[in-house]
Formats: sequence, structure tokens, C-alpha cells
Amino acid sequence: MSTGPLLLSALAVMGSPGPSTISLVAAVAAFGIRAALPYAAGLVVGTTAVLGAVAAGVSAVLLTVPGVAPVLLAVSAGYVLWLASRIATAPPLTDGRTTAPAPTLAGGVLLGVGNPKAWVAIAAVYAGATTAADAAPDVVARVAVLAAVVVVVHVAWLAAGVPLAALLRRPRWSRVVNVALAVALVGSVALVVLG
Repeated sequence: MSTGPLLLSALAVMGSPGPSTISLVAAVAAFGIRAALPYAAGLVVGTTAVLGAVAAGVSAVLLTVPGVAPVLLAVSAGYVLWLASRIATAPPLTDGRTTAPAPTLAGGVLLGVGNPKAWVAIAAVYAGATTAADAAPDVVARVAVLAAVVVVVHVAWLAAGVPLAALLRRPRWSRVVNVALAVALVGSVALVVLG
């Protein structure tokens, strides 16, 4: 296995904006980094589960069963829309109201597993890597590299939300940024669903 090309393609494809990454930035910006950490961990767990399913061939089997792909897409899109509404209506970070709790670990796992972009991106990167003559060690190495990319991508997007959090301490900017992130999140889902 050639690690360089795999790593570069994985960072480009898996690191691009999508429902998971935009929702993470929005969660950090709306609720603060500490409150978003469980959600980030859930996204990593869910996305790594997708990687495992792709490596095991489960995704190919699942997508051949009639009706499974649309159900997964609908559940994922529904969760993202619900999350976008919570982000859009989140109070400023200085506001002590707790009417909109931060996304949870379970929510992150749900979105990580149900994120159609994750399935497509991971499958494309995984399938695009050439397999060495001794396939077992090659598969293990490929999964390890891609799992590391999953973690790095989510940590980078988690950090991207931190500068926005400062803006959210000002009530006027808070509303503008939260609504903009919610709209971007809905837009990313629309691109995946319609694309």
C-alpha cells in the first residue's frame, strides 16, 4: 500500500465540508468546545464504524437491499434538520438559558453512521487505494490510515468552531452566525441528497 496517495486523497475527500463537519463547527460555535466534545467523539465513533463497514464489505451488501439506502438517508437528513433547528435557536454563549442542550455523544454516533457523505467518501477512498499482493496487512494498514484521518479531520473541524465561539458571545452576532451555520448545515444535506 502506498500511504502518501491514500493519505492525500483521504484528507481531500473526507476533510471537505459535509453534514458531519459543518454540524461540528456549528455545535462548537453555538455551545462551546467543552459542550461539543461528546458530540465530536460520537462523530468519530460513528464515522469509524462506517469505515469498518466499508472495509468489511457491509456497505456493498446493505446498499443492495431494496429500501435500505433511502431509509438511512431519511434518518440522517431528519437528524441533521433537527440539529440545524437547535443550532439556529441556540442562545448566545453568555446567556445562561439551557433551552437548547448541546448535541450528544449518541447524536454524533447517529450522524456519523447515517451521514451519506461519509459512506460515499470513505468507500471512494478505500476502493481507490491499490491492494498489495499480501492483502490482509494491506487492509489493516489502509483502515489504520483512514481511521487516523477520521480523527484528524474531526479535530480540525472542532478547532474551526472555536473562533466562531468568540463571536457568539455577542447576542447580535450570535443569532447571525447560528442561523448561517444552520443554513449551511441544511445546504450540505441538500447537496448530498440531491447530488
